[in-house]
Amino acid sequence: MRQGHHTEHQSLTRGVRRRRSPSAVRPGNRRSSWTGPAGNAGARLGGGQTRFDATMAPEGDDPIALLMAPPHTVVDVELRTGEPVDVRLEHPVPRSSLLSFPFVGATLGHREPSLGPDELIEEAVRVASAADVAVVVVATTKEVESEGFDRTSLKLPGRQDELVSRVAAANPRTVVVVNAGSPVEMPWREEVAAVLLTWFPGQEGGHALADVVLGRTEPGGRLPTTWPGVLEDCPVVDVTPVDGVLRYEEGVFVGYRAWERSGTAPAYGFGAGLGYTTWHYESAEHADGTLTVWVRNTGDRPGREVVQVYLAPAAPDESRPARWLVGFAVAEAGPGETAEVSVEIPRRAAEVWSEHGWRLVSGDYVLQTGHSLDDIRLTSALSL
Repeated sequence: MRQGHHTEHQSLTRGVRRRRSPSAVRPGNRRSSWTGPAGNAGARLGGGQTRFDATMAPEGDDPIALLMAPPHTVVDVELRTGEPVDVRLEHPVPRSSLLSFPFVGATLGHREPSLGPDELIEEAVRVASAADVAVVVVATTKEVESEGFDRTSLKLPGRQDELVSRVAAANPRTVVVVNAGSPVEMPWREEVAAVLLTWFPGQEGGHALADVVLGRTEPGGRLPTTWPGVLEDCPVVDVTPVDGVLRYEEGVFVGYRAWERSGTAPAYGFGAGLGYTTWHYESAEHADGTLTVWVRNTGDRPGREVVQVYLAPAAPDESRPARWLVGFAVAEAGPGETAEVSVEIPRRAAEVWSEHGWRLVSGDYVLQTGHSLDDIRLTSALSL
């Protein structure tokens, strides 16, 4: 995020227009950024000094991606205190094969002199080494993650991975807060004391994060997706439609089901997540389509546990996943207390789709109950 970022927007729909903006009231390197669609673009300072003159081309041919994440460039400019400078931006209106009408949208922005990436990382290391606890917030950006285009990588943008590793080396009590809407690679995950996933929390995210980090509130969520160590470990990576059709070649082996079939261990499995207490799974009983589970809080503070139940065929069947989630329930209890939860086990959980509709696959099954897919505590036999 850029602090003090001043942006001027000029929509060009006819010919070439010019935008002059007085700037530069402080000395040093001022960084200017230019964002726009494909075509020839030029940026010049007063006196005829050209700072950028090139063709900006988008990646791919997706018009939505072009509008939501247009190509951009950044240049550094040496300026003197108190000396106004005219900035002229020129961009002809091109004919585009992606749009049926000529259109140019441009953004010219600038920010004041600031420390470079090397200096900022060194400053973070210095501060972390003198702190009791270091909290590092990392995030994806709108340029790499959006509902309007597919991601090309699971890596955090910029030098954030380096930042975390350097800070963790300086302070072993480092907590990393991941502000992302979907899985990212975390090569430093074994180097830090804790990882807290906040997703995209909204305007009250700061207050919520403070409550969790300070221990006022327990982080009670569980992963609804599988998080890989690296993108190449994912069982499915090709999500590009062919002739307008996206085929699910993996069939019913979607998500964690495909991970289990591949045999590759992820960084964090489906349903994983920690709180501020511990739990003992005492027993589970199935009767009349309902599984009742008793869990006991073995920690020293109140807590919340998400009890998860998976259904697995007793005999392996290569045409079906090894197991699948059939239900879950939330248990809350104080220190030393026992909580009881009930999870419905519907007939539909053992049905498969056929040309005649849903069909029950009769036979013996096992109900697996636990903290997550990779942390099963209890098993119960079931015949359907």
